Amino acid sequence: MRTSAFVALILTAAAFAPQPALAGYNLPWCANYYDSNVIACSFTSFEQCMASVSGVGGHCTQNILYPSPPPPYVDQPHRVKSRRAS
Repeated sequence: MRTSAFVALILTAAAFAPQPALAGYNLPWCANYYDSNVIACSFTSFEQCMASVSGVGGHCTQNILYPSPPPPYVDQPHRVKSRRAS
């Protein structure tokens, strides 16, 4: 009984323990930093990327691994069969 209560307490504590935030590192723009050869693909816009590399040296490129958005759905009109007079 004591063991199962202890295990339940440990599992509950582990479930509510602080977790590090998950960062999105597969975004559309990548910053290539010259000083450390680091490539960080964590920018949603070109301007945001350029602000990050300004002053420290580097350049921005589009992330080739970023999935392109699906094409917009276009509803095709349905053809109505014409009734031919016989």
